[in-house]
Amino acid sequence: MTTYLLAGGGTAGHVNPMLAIAQRLRRDEPSCTILMLGTAEGLESRLVPEAGFELLTIAKVPFPRRLNRDAVRFLSRWRAAVAQVRHVLVQRQVDVVIGVGGYAAAPAYAAAHRERVPFAIHEANARPGLANRLGARWTRFVGIAIPGTAIQHGTLVGMPLRPEFEHVVTSAQKREARQSFGLQPDMPTLVITGGSLGSARLNETTTAVASEFGRAGVQILHITGRGRSVSITSGSVDTGDATSNAGDATSNAGDATSNSVKGGYRVLEYCDRMRDALACADLVISRAGASTVCEIAALGLPAVFVPYPVGNGEQRFNALPLVTTGGAQLVRDADFTPAWMLASVLPLMRDQARLATMGAASRELGIRNGAERMCALIQRARASLPASRELG
Repeated sequence: MTTYLLAGGGTAGHVNPMLAIAQRLRRDEPSCTILMLGTAEGLESRLVPEAGFELLTIAKVPFPRRLNRDAVRFLSRWRAAVAQVRHVLVQRQVDVVIGVGGYAAAPAYAAAHRERVPFAIHEANARPGLANRLGARWTRFVGIAIPGTAIQHGTLVGMPLRPEFEHVVTSAQKREARQSFGLQPDMPTLVITGGSLGSARLNETTTAVASEFGRAGVQILHITGRGRSVSITSGSVDTGDATSNAGDATSNAGDATSNSVKGGYRVLEYCDRMRDALACADLVISRAGASTVCEIAALGLPAVFVPYPVGNGEQRFNALPLVTTGGAQLVRDADFTPAWMLASVLPLMRDQARLATMGAASRELGIRNGAERMCALIQRARASLPASRELG
């Protein structure tokens, strides 16, 4: 019986692929033991137990980026975290480590390297994180989700997705999904989401143009983000702090809440049925978190991506392969204004031939078996287990 340790987390962009990998491993090998390693502060502290997996936690040890008091304490904290993971590897007889990035991943890679436990890495973003860049120095088994990701030993496997994202959306599913959200089944539909925490920019622009789109015969499903209510009577919007944007539609994991509909404008704060929500769309407008980009491509949907403007610019690079092939458009956050929506998106919603062409390009690029391909890479890592460990 194989024991797997999956390490990583912090954000939905790390946790969701980790859960998809774990679910696929359990499906392929029902007798296996799956352990998850994360931190008490990360999203994994809630989502992993909810998914039925055992979660082990270690202290969060961020790599120092400047000389300060934390940098002085880093080495001792790092050694303690690695020692803790090494103890887990030995005591739980772990056969393979799988890392997805995040605070728990780097100590897991170092511990696996020192204990001679083979490990595989999944890198979701076009710009790899520091933990995965470090780990890639010690393993040949590195799966990437975005074509062209610059990381050592990278092999394109796609994004490990939940099973419901492994098939393109059919016309019948589109109509059924729309009806389930109280929308007209045959009316052109625009889906807008800024992720589970929402986006101030997307919310403000959408509420400003919703009535114009309705008069033009286009209905909108708008997922505003938890705690970000909008007014659909006056057009005013309470969007909160833009810096809290999460960027990944996949992180919605609860009941739909605070929903309302008026004149073809359907508003949800929160949605746990993101596959169905996206399936409603003739066109999706969203941030460009890696999971979101890969889910949209897997479903074969055209999109407009508005990359989150804070950080290292990774969201823009996540979207570029789909934009280059013609499946999506890219617009800067500052340019995503009501005027731009009316000048660019409204005509696009009326151009069914162009939307069909974009959808075909998206479908062609989408990888729907990312979990299966990543698990095959993990099994290659498993097969590389040193003979001394297999016999011991």
